[in-house]
Amino acid sequence: MSNTLLPEKHKLSLNQVQINDDFWNHYVSLVRNTVIPYQWEALNDRVPDAEPSHAIHNFRIAAGLETGEYHGWVFQDSDLAKWLEAVAYSLQQYPDATLEQTADETIDLIVQAQQSDGYLNTYYTIKEPGKRWTNLYECHELYCAGHMIEAAVAYFEATGKRKLLDAMCRFADHIQDVFGPQEGKLRGYDGHQEIELALVKLYKVTKQEKYLQLACYFIDERGQRPDFFEEEWERRGKTSIYRAGQTPSPSLSSIYNQSHLPVREQDTAIGHSVRAVYMYTAMADLARLTGDEKLLTACKKLWANMTQKQMYITGGIGSTHHGEAFSFDYDLPNDTVYAETCASIGLVFFAQRMLRIETRSEYADVIERALYNIIIGSMSQDGKRFFYVNPLEVWPQASASNPGKYHVKAERQKWFGCACCPPNLARILSSLGEYIYTTEAGRINCHLFIGSESTITLDDAVQVGLKQVCSLPWKGEASLELSLAQPRSFTLALRVPYWCDGQPQLLINGEKEDAYTIENGYAIIERIWTDGDTVTWLLPMEAHLIQASPLIRSNAGKAAIQRGPLVYCVEQVDNGTPLASLSLQSSTKLKVEADADVLGGTVRIEAEGFRDATAEAWASAEPYRRWAPTAEPVALQAVPYFQWGNRGVGEMAVWIRVRQ
Repeated sequence: MSNTLLPEKHKLSLNQVQINDDFWNHYVSLVRNTVIPYQWEALNDRVPDAEPSHAIHNFRIAAGLETGEYHGWVFQDSDLAKWLEAVAYSLQQYPDATLEQTADETIDLIVQAQQSDGYLNTYYTIKEPGKRWTNLYECHELYCAGHMIEAAVAYFEATGKRKLLDAMCRFADHIQDVFGPQEGKLRGYDGHQEIELALVKLYKVTKQEKYLQLACYFIDERGQRPDFFEEEWERRGKTSIYRAGQTPSPSLSSIYNQSHLPVREQDTAIGHSVRAVYMYTAMADLARLTGDEKLLTACKKLWANMTQKQMYITGGIGSTHHGEAFSFDYDLPNDTVYAETCASIGLVFFAQRMLRIETRSEYADVIERALYNIIIGSMSQDGKRFFYVNPLEVWPQASASNPGKYHVKAERQKWFGCACCPPNLARILSSLGEYIYTTEAGRINCHLFIGSESTITLDDAVQVGLKQVCSLPWKGEASLELSLAQPRSFTLALRVPYWCDGQPQLLINGEKEDAYTIENGYAIIERIWTDGDTVTWLLPMEAHLIQASPLIRSNAGKAAIQRGPLVYCVEQVDNGTPLASLSLQSSTKLKVEADADVLGGTVRIEAEGFRDATAEAWASAEPYRRWAPTAEPVALQAVPYFQWGNRGVGEMAVWIRVRQ
C-alpha cells in the first residue's frame, strides 16, 4: 500500500509549538488548570447537582475492584478516553507530575479491566458478557475502542510510556481477528464511526501496516451492504438495548450512519453529523496515505456540500435534533438548531486533514470560524459549564415549555448523562498548537494567526524558529519573527482570511512588500530569509452586516453582525425583551468599542436600529390588530457569540430583522 502518491503537508507536533497569545492563553490555561481537573471530578461522580458519569465506577467494576451494576450510556467508556487524551496533550506541553500520576493510575485501571484476549468494553464485560459484537448498530464498541486508541497514541507521544499503547495494540489485533472479508470473520462495521481515524493514528505511531489496512477495510466495507444492520438485528432476535421486546427494523438507518452508499459514491452530507465528520476525517487520512483519488474526490464533494449548503455562520453543522443530524441543503433553522459541539470539533478534524492534502484557505477558514465561535462558546468562562447544543436564537420560556425546543438550553450545564462534548472540547483546545502550521517541501504554511513560538524543521533538516505575535480576534494584525542559524531560501505562505476587507498589507522588516502572489487563498512569499527577519501581516478588519443566501429561508430579511472571525449576537441583558421586536437599520453605521467592564473584557458593536411597539404600548388587549407600524429608534448592543450566556439566563439572537 503506497503512502507517497499524494504529497503530504506535515503538521507540527505539540512539542514544537508553544501557545503564547493574549486571547488564547486564557483558554489553554483554563483547560489545563480548571477543565481537566473539573472533568476528572465529573468522571468520578463528585460534582454536586450534576448528571453522574459512572465512567470510573464502571471501570472499577470491570477490573474486579468493586461490585455493582453498569450505569450510564453504553458508550460511557469514551468519555474517560477523551479526557485521557486531553491530559496527554496537556502533559506534552506542560509537564505535571501529579496529573501524570493520576493518568498512570487511570491507565492501570483501564488495563486491569481489559480481557485476556485484548477486548475492552465495560458495558459488555459487566452487563452482557458473551454478546460482544452482536449489536454494532447501537452499542458503539468500535467507537469506544477508537477513542481509547487515540488516547493511547497521544499518551505515548506525550510521555513515551507504552502501557496503554501496548494494550490498545492488543485490542486492535483482537478487532482484526474478528472483522474482515475473510471466511469466518464478521463482515461489518460500527454504527458510530471513529475506529477508522483512530487506526490511522495507531498505524502512524507503530508503523504497523495491518492497522492501516484495517482502517481501509472499515471505510471500504461501509455501504457495500446497506442492510447489514438489519441482518444483525434479525440475528439477535429483533431486539434493542433501548426497549424491551421486539423492535422495529433498522432498515431505514443506513442514511443515519452513512452506510446507504459506498463512501466513494457519497456526495451529500447526511445523517448523524458527528458520525459523518469522523468518517470524512478518516476518508481524508486514507486518501492522503494511499493516494486514493476516488476517495479524495468524495471528500471534496462532501466538504463542498457541507460547508456551502449545510453549515451555520458560526461553524455549526447538524440542523435537526431528530438524530442530531443534517437535514437537507439550506435547512438551517436558528431556534431549533442542534449544531452539537462535537460536530464542529469533528468538522475541524476533517478540515485539518484536508489541509494536509492541499493548502487551500477554505479549510483553515472553517477551522477558524468554528474555533472562535462554537467551540470556545460551548464552554462557560469559568470552564465548569457546557453547551451540547449551540443555538443561534434562544427564548428561555420556549426551551423550558416547548417539547420541540427542550434540547435548546438557555444556559450551560454542569455535565451531561451523555457527556461526549466536554472532554472533546478539552482535547481540541489542549491540542490547539497542531492546527497553526503545516510544512511541505521548502515551504511553511501559516493557517491560523495565534501567538506562539515554534521550531520547524524543513525538508533539508534546516531549523527555523518562528515567534508569532497576534492581536486576533480584536485586531487584524500578526507578525512572525524568524530565527535561523544561516540564511536560507524557502517559501512562507500566509492565509488571507475570508473576512479580510480588501488587500492585506505585507511588511518585511518594517518595509512594505508587494512581491508576493496569492495562491489558493494564501500569500506566497519566496525569498532568502535571514536571522531576525520579521514579517508583519496587516489584515483590514471592519464590522459588517452579513446576509444569508435567499435559499436559507430562516434568515430571509435578516442580517447578522460579524467582525473578523467573530460572529456577534444580541442578548436580553443589553437590549431588553422580546428580541424579536428589534430590527436593524439597513444603512446603520456599526460602532466598535472595546469594553473592559463587560464579560471580562470584550469588543462590543453598537448598531442603529428600531424596536417595535412593546407589550406595554400595545393599545388593544387582543393579540392581533390591524397593521399600524410603530417603531422607535434604538441603539442595539451586540457582543461576540462565544461570550453569550455568561451574564444570566435570557434571550439571545444572531440573526436580526432588517428595516430599509
